[in-house]
Amino acid sequence: MDQILQILVQNGYIDDDSAKDLQDLAKTESKTVRQLVIDQEILSEDDLLAAMAAYQDTEAIDLGGMTIETEVTEAIPASTARMYNVFPVAADDSSVTLATFDLVDPRISDEMLFTLSKEVRFVFARESDVMARISQYYGDSNESVADMIKALGEGMSDDEGLSGANANDIASMESAANSSAIIRFVNLVLYQGVVDRAADIHIEPFENDFKIRYRVDGALYEMKAPDVKMAPAIISRIKILANLNISERRVPQDGRIALTVAGRPVDLRVSCLPTAHGESVVMRILDQSATSLDLENVGLPEDVYEQITMDVEKPNGIFIVTGPTGSGKTTTLYSILRRINQIDTKLLTAEEPVEYNVDGIVQVPIDPRAGNTFAKVLRAFLRQDPDVMMIGEIRDLETAEIAIQAALTGHFVFSTLHTNDAAGAVTRFVDMNVAPYLLSSTLEGVLGQRLVRTCCAECKQAYEPDDETLERIEMTRDQIGGRPFYFGKGCKTCNGTGYKGRKGVFEYLRISNPLRELINNRAPTLIIREKARELGMRTMREDGIRSILDGYTTVDEVLRYT
Repeated sequence: MDQILQILVQNGYIDDDSAKDLQDLAKTESKTVRQLVIDQEILSEDDLLAAMAAYQDTEAIDLGGMTIETEVTEAIPASTARMYNVFPVAADDSSVTLATFDLVDPRISDEMLFTLSKEVRFVFARESDVMARISQYYGDSNESVADMIKALGEGMSDDEGLSGANANDIASMESAANSSAIIRFVNLVLYQGVVDRAADIHIEPFENDFKIRYRVDGALYEMKAPDVKMAPAIISRIKILANLNISERRVPQDGRIALTVAGRPVDLRVSCLPTAHGESVVMRILDQSATSLDLENVGLPEDVYEQITMDVEKPNGIFIVTGPTGSGKTTTLYSILRRINQIDTKLLTAEEPVEYNVDGIVQVPIDPRAGNTFAKVLRAFLRQDPDVMMIGEIRDLETAEIAIQAALTGHFVFSTLHTNDAAGAVTRFVDMNVAPYLLSSTLEGVLGQRLVRTCCAECKQAYEPDDETLERIEMTRDQIGGRPFYFGKGCKTCNGTGYKGRKGVFEYLRISNPLRELINNRAPTLIIREKARELGMRTMREDGIRSILDGYTTVDEVLRYT
């Protein structure tokens, strides 16, 4: 049970049943328990802070009414304030008192004690006051990047652990990775990735250069990076966090990091790849608080939403979501699973790895190194009496055959495929040597999707498209009906790109009797697609054009992804 709920139960504010309901609601709504307690007026924020302060043997203060001296704010780096959502209210040579608005994890307390080299004491204050002071006194995050790189440079000359670090000496490498300057810099890199809503962080050493890049809305952006000599220590720090072997630099390694960044629990999938000039590290950020798992919020067109909600209620069959890596397939599947996740339905998932944790769904991670393959797990699933199964991806004939067998014996199966469009999923199954008559009798629907970047709301501008633009999307002036097109001019909010955020474009291939006949006759993708369009399917390109006309995205984005 969440610590705050334990405090409320112990003090008699709520009972155990209410605590469990709040815990479930926090996961469903992607909110913190603390937010829910205040939103539902179980306690006022001040009363909750008082209860938390008593629990951690400290006090609650009125930060908004305090005057803070400049010397006090200099007691901690800007990156630490932002990373942990803390603000200094008192400091001397040996200690610092930090205001926060949430319970403090002992691991974070220990890490701050180490990185600040001072005794750390915490007090509680209102969230709005803490965040306002952080913003007021620590300004733009870009300043802290420059400050941190400067500190690293000084650390290289001042700190024996950094300047003397030898990439082939594990003890010195570990010492460098655990230096306070490296810890603070890695924390800053992670913080920046989470607040910028990055999907991945790329850390890449080259012979004379070191790059740190974030993938935001599908495009890579570079962050100012320190000297290439720092790369081994920074990469070793990440490997330590991910519980990887820092002495092994010859083979790829995979790991996970679970941490709290800016008050949000975040999971990172870490992949290390040996290169000619060191290890390249990519961290996939799985920030569940940034992702809504409600089907209504996925962005499906209304008619597609209605068709899918009917089809997934069927007692058995196969439902496929298709698209390239990073197109939101897993998010869409989980949104559907969340919708059908009822007390009278048993749901099992097999994933590599498990990306979202959802109460009520039994989730099994695939680990081929341990012999835990998709096929092996699926066979075990059939002995677990499920109603619904989700397979992370159908990659081979064995997995496809088990999925079809499950569908034929009264189960509903969800999965993903990597194909260019919905119709291509049918021929992919046939290419795997799945018998067409088995596929046609079990497949219920295929949802194809892509993510396109949306125009930045701050700098979006309308324009009248010229004839060449209309020709590129095969539209006439009569068809667009005088509606303007939009583009982003570029501003600080969108890093000068003109885009901020992404939305889905979809096509839904609903398997009807005419299409089942074509599948049985091994019809090619083109014939299946044309028949589906004749029966009312709107292609991803057509859905993308609708997004252009509605002012969400640009012609270039739609042509690039569909």
